[in-house]
Amino acid sequence: MKALLFLLFAAPALAHASYSGRPEVQEFVRDLAKRHGMVEKELKLVFAKAQRLDPVLEAIARPAERVRSWEEYRALLITERRVTEGVEFWKKYRRTLERAERKYGVPPQYVAAIIGVETFYGRNTGNWRVVDALTTLAFDYPPRAGFFRSELESYLLMARDAGVDVFSVRGSYAGAIGIPQFMPSSARRYAVDFDGNGKIDLQKSRSDAIGSVANFLKVHGWERDADVLVDARVTGEAWRVYADGRFEPKHSMTVLRGAGIEFDSPEPAGASGALIELASAGRPSDCRVGLRNFYVITRYTRSAFYAAAVADLARELKKAYDLGR
Repeated sequence: MKALLFLLFAAPALAHASYSGRPEVQEFVRDLAKRHGMVEKELKLVFAKAQRLDPVLEAIARPAERVRSWEEYRALLITERRVTEGVEFWKKYRRTLERAERKYGVPPQYVAAIIGVETFYGRNTGNWRVVDALTTLAFDYPPRAGFFRSELESYLLMARDAGVDVFSVRGSYAGAIGIPQFMPSSARRYAVDFDGNGKIDLQKSRSDAIGSVANFLKVHGWERDADVLVDARVTGEAWRVYADGRFEPKHSMTVLRGAGIEFDSPEPAGASGALIELASAGRPSDCRVGLRNFYVITRYTRSAFYAAAVADLARELKKAYDLGR
């Protein structure tokens, strides 16, 4: 079994930053050793060096989707620069994006839009040590401790299997990694070697990032040649019961239309949808009808704002790309 190579030179952590003495961490270490054959002594050295990051706890408590209105959130992500550089990204990796579409059925604009929203096409992949961020959230953020302990486990396994220095990888405050900002569990399940060099590199390889995003969407149910969102307007009050914050498309278009939801663009025949209300206090509701592919995008990040921004950026990228061809 591969050793945790990065532990051979691990230095003692400052006492105030050490997690290794905490009972819940010790239990976590014993569990990893039992289930995955990891060496307890090596894991203890990891947690002796891992540091609590208070800014991470502050950031996780105030995500953009909660503190910004839809208009503010959209304006932050749908900018002239992001569209211009997205078109350049598309042109530069056109063949790779087209190959991903042939294999996975996801059009280039959606893959590019996700990478554009996540990391500005690979420019901003995060500066937090992933092991510190995940350890902080796993043991000092009770609301989602179970989720982040699972991600920390996936990260340690990923580092071990790849022979990577566990302290060398940097990512987002939530522990997301690389150009597509995959959480460690997603990296282990959905990342692919799309440039064919024999290894998966989400940190540097745009090709691997493109293929991995497309694979993620396909595995989660992306429908080839299908739309994502349908523009809509609402009248009356009956529609409100369908604005329940859920993303899965379970209502027929006939039922939604009967509730006073009018479609501003042609809706796919026979499709089901979910009413997505991008509400802002004091402003009229911005409503869309999310289709199956909208739901798939929310599997990437479970936020209506996020998925709507990806869809809007994809539309702008497609428009600009077509004009420039």
